Amino acid sequence: MGSQEEEEVRSLLETGLLQNENSDLHTGDGSVDIHGKPVLRSNTGNWRACPFILGTECCERLAYYGIATNLVTYLTSKLHEGNVSAARNVTTWQGTCYLTPLIGAVLADAYCGRYWTIAAFSTIYFIGMCTLTLSATVPAFKPADCVGSVCPPATTAQYAVFFFGLYLIALGTGGIKPCVSSFGADQFDDTDPKERVKKGSFFNWFYFSINIGALVSSSFLVWIQDNAGWGLGFGIPALFMGIAIASFFSGTPLYRFQKPGGSPITRMCQVLVASFRKWKLEVPKDSNLLYETPDKNSAIEGSRKLEHSNELKCLDKAAVISDAEIKSGDFSNPWNLCTVTQVEELKILIRMFPIWATGIVFSAVYAQMSTMFVEQGMVMDTNIGSFTIPPASLSTFDVISVIFWVPVYDRILVPIARKFTGKERGFSELQRMGIGLFLSVLCMSAAALVEIKRLQLATALDLVDEDVAVPLSILWQIPQYFLLGAAEVFTFIGQLEFFYDQSPDAMRSLCSALSLLTTSLGNYLSAFILTVVTTLTTEDGKTGWIPDNLNKGHLDYYFWLLAGLSFLNLLVYMICAKIYKRKKGS
Repeated sequence: MGSQEEEEVRSLLETGLLQNENSDLHTGDGSVDIHGKPVLRSNTGNWRACPFILGTECCERLAYYGIATNLVTYLTSKLHEGNVSAARNVTTWQGTCYLTPLIGAVLADAYCGRYWTIAAFSTIYFIGMCTLTLSATVPAFKPADCVGSVCPPATTAQYAVFFFGLYLIALGTGGIKPCVSSFGADQFDDTDPKERVKKGSFFNWFYFSINIGALVSSSFLVWIQDNAGWGLGFGIPALFMGIAIASFFSGTPLYRFQKPGGSPITRMCQVLVASFRKWKLEVPKDSNLLYETPDKNSAIEGSRKLEHSNELKCLDKAAVISDAEIKSGDFSNPWNLCTVTQVEELKILIRMFPIWATGIVFSAVYAQMSTMFVEQGMVMDTNIGSFTIPPASLSTFDVISVIFWVPVYDRILVPIARKFTGKERGFSELQRMGIGLFLSVLCMSAAALVEIKRLQLATALDLVDEDVAVPLSILWQIPQYFLLGAAEVFTFIGQLEFFYDQSPDAMRSLCSALSLLTTSLGNYLSAFILTVVTTLTTEDGKTGWIPDNLNKGHLDYYFWLLAGLSFLNLLVYMICAKIYKRKKGS
């Protein structure tokens, strides 16, 4: 009998040691390989998988900005649109590019996973790039060139081909943007302290790779488009999109994958329905009496359990076990009874909402870089000696600013801040975003001051009634672009970190899409403000703030308006950040 007990004890010890060994060998966050098997820490994920993901993002962003950066110029010079119409079309399209990620995010989190969503939507993206290239190459697909001051308008068919390609690209971004950053962050195990710190650096270098692509687009590609032709200028981005797809698939054996956890929208609806059905029931004072699965893992695939929080107690009613459920012993209907983790998912999204909303005005400011900043540059002196600078190329200085600030932030500012704050990432995500919002106020103020100087010069030289460039060097725009780049490093990267870290495990693509949605709504807000400003300032036959001849307008008033909105937005953000309560994990 004694020997049998010893054998059982030995067997249990061996099993325990084996489990510990396996837990050391495998990741602790539930990630698997492409075949659905647990992955080894030693030969998957981490920085070894990131070059393929960063390469994909760099090439995809080169393709995107190869279209977006100079699109307003194509619309005005080739499709012969007016300034306001072209700016509105650009911001509406860019807004759609950041709205479609909601589609990709739901598909990734609920059904396909991030990897296959990126793969499918990249193909759609590539087809859109090829269509756009054809629209600028085939003579039948583009309007004839202007003859003197007579510019033949584009036909309905020509518009159809061009915008079909453009909005296929917008749909393609919907599966890539919410998934690539999250998929890259998935390569680092949250349960490993060393890998968790590396994840913070990943977001910095992810944004760095975006701007390497943007740098090539805003300099080399813009010059190609303005000097060598739009067919080649759109064809090169299409080629790089093909390279992005090849880079992504090349890293497949090294990737770590998170299993999709079912539709997050369905789960949120279940919480709302269940809490409404039980609105008459009282929430017990002891949160341990609320329903939760007894297992170590939560009932949601690919998600860890979340601790109960005391806010929004009305939603806790969804996790209250009724007498009828106790009698029947049936806890299987999620439309009647939800787990604490499921309820906390919805609470987290509601808590993040005010922080999310303050990003919309910042994105409206950011939208000016590819619209009104370019149109401002068009009526400035673009000559540097014998060389002519395309106005859209000034966005290069925004990119240079980002490329400068990312390593400075990651290697210098974070270690210094860490000594004072004690935080492993130096600044909290909320502090980082707040600094970016403040810089956006300075950016719009700088743009307004440049425009005041430009208009003063136009008046002094009697150029107000002439639709010509004012002899003020376009290089005076550099400070506003540089400030915008610095603001990006703090705000946009802070948003990436915030929405990934604070989101529930099974909703990370959705939360990344929500952060991108601020960019979409910011573009729509910019288009809305443009429309309102144009309507109000052109009443009774007035010229308005933004006429086709900007020398007769007051673009500076428009920039001051955005600076004022940005300042008010910063004040609201500071209040929201102060009352925000971070996610709790079990």
